Amino acid sequence: MVELWDILDKNGNVTGRVHERGKPMNKGEYHLEVNVWIENDNGEYLISQRSPNKTFPNMWECTGGNAVAGDDSLTTALKEAKEELGIILEPQNGRMIQHHLPCGNVECHGLIDVWLFRQNVDISTVILAPDETCNAMWASRDEINRMIDEGTFTTWKQYTYIDELFDENKMD
Repeated sequence: MVELWDILDKNGNVTGRVHERGKPMNKGEYHLEVNVWIENDNGEYLISQRSPNKTFPNMWECTGGNAVAGDDSLTTALKEAKEELGIILEPQNGRMIQHHLPCGNVECHGLIDVWLFRQNVDISTVILAPDETCNAMWASRDEINRMIDEGTFTTWKQYTYIDELFDENKMD
């Protein structure tokens, strides 16, 4: 099945045109991606391990994905958590903490909305999607930073906001 994305301008505005996933995008065209961080009352983050069949196999990451045509940022965040982890997030528990183009001067086409949901989830209720995820766990900021340093956590240099995410004084 063909996946279509809304084409956005550099400010995140929908242009009215769509793009077929897998085909090259033109310069100045962007699509919406979301990173979804779920934090529990212990200050731990629910992270998942990528399926061995995906690019960056077996790497750990926050939940996330691409918005399909017609879906907004919040809809995409909720959908990705449900698809990848079987988790139903409560919209009122989340807020978008950043909207950015992660590539700097390098030509890229993803505009990323970073969401933080403060919600307790029983890890035993997580339902992994075999094509997407193969494991999930709660991890502290120190554990995630260690995994980044060890190269077992996907960064793709897009998590430029990670210190801000972990700095609760900036988040509240």
